[in-house]
Amino acid sequence: MIVTRPKPLEEVLSFLKGFRKILVLGCRGCVAIYHVGGDKEAKALAQKLSQKGFEASSKSVLRQCDPRYLKDLKEELSQFDAVLSLACGVGVVTFAEMFSEIPVYPGVDTLFCGAQVERGVFQEKCRACGNCLLHLTAGLCPVALCPKGLLNGPCGGSSEGRCEVNPNKPCVWEEIIKRLEKQGRLEELLELFPPRDYSLAEGNSPREYVHGKASK
Repeated sequence: MIVTRPKPLEEVLSFLKGFRKILVLGCRGCVAIYHVGGDKEAKALAQKLSQKGFEASSKSVLRQCDPRYLKDLKEELSQFDAVLSLACGVGVVTFAEMFSEIPVYPGVDTLFCGAQVERGVFQEKCRACGNCLLHLTAGLCPVALCPKGLLNGPCGGSSEGRCEVNPNKPCVWEEIIKRLEKQGRLEELLELFPPRDYSLAEGNSPREYVHGKASK
């Protein structure tokens, strides 16, 4: 899922300075799953803004990244001076594209694509690089999990299975080797991976996905 964290209230207040009527718009997608931007959080933030002198109301939609769930807001938005979105950055951008006549501000910081490894703890697992190699690396992503982003590892600097860049983390390439060995697939690492094609992730932005084909 897309992992986000709430912006400090002081930063949010600096955005909204000069406005009076604010709509705090929650999202019942990723941000709601781990209690950052759903119904409850939108209502709580609207209450805090009201205590600071704003006329704040809250509302949430199923997914802010999907225009279908935003279109019904059009008439309601005329009542507000600005919108504070609790969706990820994609949701904020989608809203801004649909309703360019009203200012929209992010209420959260978008961090990464991650997974919950324990209650309340999320770790980056995917960097959306555009060329998934997980079938070759036993389900462990070296692009996201190796600080050096090595496609052919390990680098030789790890010690006792720990990463030399961050000794608190395991060397992902040693983990890949162990997992492939357990699966009887270790010989697959004899074939070198070609250099990473950065254009798939960063070139010719913005990327698009149309009718089953990703364009560069």
